[in-house]
Amino acid sequence: MEAATAPHHRLLAAVDVGTNSFKLLVACALPSGRLLALDRLKEPVLLGRGRLPDGSLSPDTLLRALAALRSFDAALRPLPLHGPPRLVATSAVRDAPNRADLLSIVRSDLGLDVEVLSGEEEARLIYLGVLQFLPVYGKSVLTVDIGGGSTEFVVGKRGEVQFATSLNLGHVSLTESFIKNGTLDDLRRHIRSALRQSPLIKIRELGFEVAVGSSGTIRSIERAIFLSGYDDLMSSREFSREWRFSREELRLLVDKLLGLGLGDVKGVRRLGFSKKRGEFIVAGGVLLLEIFEALGIENMEVSGYALGEGVISEMLASECMDFDVNANVRWQSVIGLAMRFDSDNRMKLAARCVGIAKELFDGIRRCDDLTNCLSKAAICLDEKDFEYLEAAILLHNIGLLIDKKGYHKRSYKIIKNGVHLHGYSSEEIEIVALLARFHRKKFPRADQGSLKECSEEMKKKIRVLCAIMRISLALQKCQCVIFQGLEIFHTGGVFKLVLSKLKDHLLVSHDVQLKSETIEAELRPELDHFKEQKICVTISSANIEKSAQVL
Repeated sequence: MEAATAPHHRLLAAVDVGTNSFKLLVACALPSGRLLALDRLKEPVLLGRGRLPDGSLSPDTLLRALAALRSFDAALRPLPLHGPPRLVATSAVRDAPNRADLLSIVRSDLGLDVEVLSGEEEARLIYLGVLQFLPVYGKSVLTVDIGGGSTEFVVGKRGEVQFATSLNLGHVSLTESFIKNGTLDDLRRHIRSALRQSPLIKIRELGFEVAVGSSGTIRSIERAIFLSGYDDLMSSREFSREWRFSREELRLLVDKLLGLGLGDVKGVRRLGFSKKRGEFIVAGGVLLLEIFEALGIENMEVSGYALGEGVISEMLASECMDFDVNANVRWQSVIGLAMRFDSDNRMKLAARCVGIAKELFDGIRRCDDLTNCLSKAAICLDEKDFEYLEAAILLHNIGLLIDKKGYHKRSYKIIKNGVHLHGYSSEEIEIVALLARFHRKKFPRADQGSLKECSEEMKKKIRVLCAIMRISLALQKCQCVIFQGLEIFHTGGVFKLVLSKLKDHLLVSHDVQLKSETIEAELRPELDHFKEQKICVTISSANIEKSAQVL
């Protein structure tokens, strides 16, 4: 695991000790108070499987759990975390008679405490996570999270929980009890009985404006529904589609799953589910459809954030940092669009690139001569310009979902033609789309046709922002992105970009000169766009300094 950020960014980590899997989240707390997920690891521990007759976790299960947490601990050790990670356990540990055994071995082996959440507390933290992803702060929101051993329900508004409950209905436990025995009718009867006897009537009495699903099960269902229209993905209809699905779409998908027959792994994968998710998706789909029916849900929005993000949100709030539970609507829409079209790995790489771009952006703002030279006239970069740059970096790869060839043009179309970026004006959306379009291949000329709608000042800014973006991406590709210093200054007739004290734990055995040459090779195509002035890249590490006159 790597996480490279600007020095003033804080790294925080949370571990969700779940019934089906353990999930590690590393997030960056930006100075603005925004939360940016940087890295995730997942271990399929399956605490809910192989329990002892009294419901206790078996010795083998305890060993699997400890091994997973050891791997997380090893991944976190190289990172400059702001405080220890927070570990929270949910249904499987909560219900285990010998849960103290797990807590004890984790504390003695790793020196970490595991916090066992009540069902209501788990639901509250999930709601906090949702508020960081969807612009629903001012609405009455019902959040449903289907886990491996339980399902959490919470109704909240303006960051305050009005009602929360947890039911012992989970996709793993239901699969173990019913699906593997081929008793689908018994599964439905059991779910309906549990829902009727639960306090969910309180949700109907309170009412809600928006229903949100936040679990991996619900996200995978939404993605399968979304990808069912993959052949028509480039149409305007698909560009405008949000993170949501209807009851009818869910019913059709569940009918397809039930029609496959138990054990049809290939059929489940053809519908868009992974092999691991496919084992439990029938139980998860049937459960979700019954919840729709019981609560009268017609449409459900989907959050890419859940318990882990909620835990980190609370960590930020408890430190009295400049953190707002009501996350910026513009930021939420960028993250939502990026997560919809990007794979986790591409999203992670883009997020790491943002830290490099911030250093370059701040350095250029301090170096008026460089700004003037690149743009041919004086311009003034401000924080809103970095917001455009940040959004473009996070979104530049989204066209890869369709095809690698010409993906930068597809990224432009998805950003430009969709209605995903809430709170942005049409001009601002165009700026973000143009930066994504010109992050590779041809560099935008001042007289570029696609820039004709922009003001003269914005044309100049786009070229500077584009230069920052392309150099940042080139540096990130080298994987030599952990460095203690980055400076930009004008001296001796040339502009210098100085990277000092290179450090990358994946490359610690490599020669510094090799790192320097790698960076040089990656930067050369980008620096070739500025033939009218000399640009020098200087890389120093320990007692070795390599200076290359690139142009």
